[in-house]
Amino acid sequence: MKVVIQRVTEASVVVDEKVTGNIQRGLLVLAGFEESDNDEDYTWISNKICNLRIFNDDQGVMNLSCIEVGYDILLVSQFTLHASTKKGNRPSYINASKPDLAREQYLTFHQVLASNLNKPIPKGVFGADMKVSLTNDGPVTIIIDSKNKA
Repeated sequence: MKVVIQRVTEASVVVDEKVTGNIQRGLLVLAGFEESDNDEDYTWISNKICNLRIFNDDQGVMNLSCIEVGYDILLVSQFTLHASTKKGNRPSYINASKPDLAREQYLTFHQVLASNLNKPIPKGVFGADMKVSLTNDGPVTIIIDSKNKA
C-alpha cells in the first residue's frame, strides 16, 4: 500500500460536478493498493498518518499530529501510485490491485482510518473520474509505502 499525504489548508473532491468530500485544514491522503495489502498494512499506515507530527506548534515547529490538533483527513483512491515506468513511456499498472479487490481495500482502509482518527472521514468516489483540488500548506508532502516499514 502506498499513500501520498499532503498537508492542506483546504481540499475537495468533485465527481460529476458534485462535491463528494471536502475539508479545511488537515490532510489529503491519496491511497493506492496492491493485491498483497492486508489489515496489518492498513493499521500501520493509518497509525502513521494520524500520528505524523507535521503540524506546527506554538513555536512554529512541525511537532503536532492531526489527532492532536483535531484536523480532518480527506481520503482519495489513486491506483496510479503503483505505476511502473521502467519500460517505455506508457506507465504499467500491473502492480495495482484489480478494481473489485481495490474497492474492498479502499473501503476497509477508510474504516480503519476513521476509527483511528475517531471521526468521520470524507472521501472520493472509488473508480470515478474525480477532480481533486487542494491548497498544499507548506508545501508538505510525504510518501509512505507499507512495504518499506523497516
